[in-house]
Amino acid sequence: MKITKGLTIFIFFNMLFANIEKQIQTQMILASTGDTIRLEEGTISILGTLSLEGKRNIVIKGSGIDLTILSFKDQIEGAQGLSIINCKNIVLEDFTILDAKGDAIKTQFVDGITFRRVKASWSNGPSEKNGAYGLYPVQCENVLVEFCVATGASDAGIYVGQSENIIVRYSEAYHNVAGIEIENSIQADVYGNNSYENTGGILVFDLPGLIQKSGKRIRIFENYISKNNLDNFAPPGNIVGKVPSGTGVMIMATKEVEVFDNIIVDNKTAGTAVVSYYITEEPINDTTYNPYTSAVFIHNNTYQRKAQIPTLDHEIGQLLFLRFGRNIPDIIYDGMLDPDLFLDDKNILPDKRLCIQNNKNATYLNLDIKNNFDKWYRPIIATFNTNDLECDCILDPITKTVLSSFD
Repeated sequence: MKITKGLTIFIFFNMLFANIEKQIQTQMILASTGDTIRLEEGTISILGTLSLEGKRNIVIKGSGIDLTILSFKDQIEGAQGLSIINCKNIVLEDFTILDAKGDAIKTQFVDGITFRRVKASWSNGPSEKNGAYGLYPVQCENVLVEFCVATGASDAGIYVGQSENIIVRYSEAYHNVAGIEIENSIQADVYGNNSYENTGGILVFDLPGLIQKSGKRIRIFENYISKNNLDNFAPPGNIVGKVPSGTGVMIMATKEVEVFDNIIVDNKTAGTAVVSYYITEEPINDTTYNPYTSAVFIHNNTYQRKAQIPTLDHEIGQLLFLRFGRNIPDIIYDGMLDPDLFLDDKNILPDKRLCIQNNKNATYLNLDIKNNFDKWYRPIIATFNTNDLECDCILDPITKTVLSSFD
């Protein structure tokens, strides 16, 4: 009798949640321009991907970031929790996506997408079995992420890729592989965020083989980036799996990046790393891809780092420990210069340099990997440059990001 009663209750709740899921999806299908789709308070079990496609001026609004929870723990269909494709001016507010099998919220080909007080989370903590991305706008324009939370993503908690005109602000990212990542994107402001206890705090990458080839005009400022010392738990084969545990800010193979007025604290391997794609040791099969970093300006940041051992799970961390023990330099540069940017045999174009100015408590290291890593033993005996006077220059400030679809 108990078994029958339990089975009856189980079937009842499954039917109830299936009905709620159907109602939500029906609203998304039938929504007209200017509509608000309201998500009620409570934990709602969702079995498939919720999708919105081809809509304009729609708001999807819950009752609060921790009050409306769409749980995908028992998801049986779909690659995302919420998928939004080919839309314009979409606002997501006041709800959580929990335990999506894949990405929590993916938006693609959307002009004007706002994430406000939205959370993406996996309840079992950091795990390679979690979805890759939390908040995931890709190939979008006019992206605003504010007052959001992302935790547990096996790639990036807040990720914006191949997009243009981006603001990520006042958000929190922790227990992800990458807290916040801007990839192959143009014109982004990332500010006022708290990125902590990830493998890497804030990443700015350009990768080969993507439709949008070259990112630029990225500002990283007024963020608190601390204790990003989590062991890297990315699944095998993911490029973010190359990020050493203990990385605060990492700029790789991109250009026109300004990092300023941040507080960068107790990241055990690198407070800020500026590197080319060659650091990954991955092959490059994209002939149009530029693997070098250029025009990076790091200034007016505050660095704090207690003496501690860098990661020993990465060869760069091992080298740093052998050479510097527990006192690792704060700003680490791989020294790889784009050969197409040289004025002459020795000098690179002034506006393409790495420039470092007025950082508090910051020490510097140029690995010069082209010359110091050509033989297996070379890094052990090489003399590395730790004088940041070679980066004593100033670049023009990058312009403020303005989102054209918003007031």
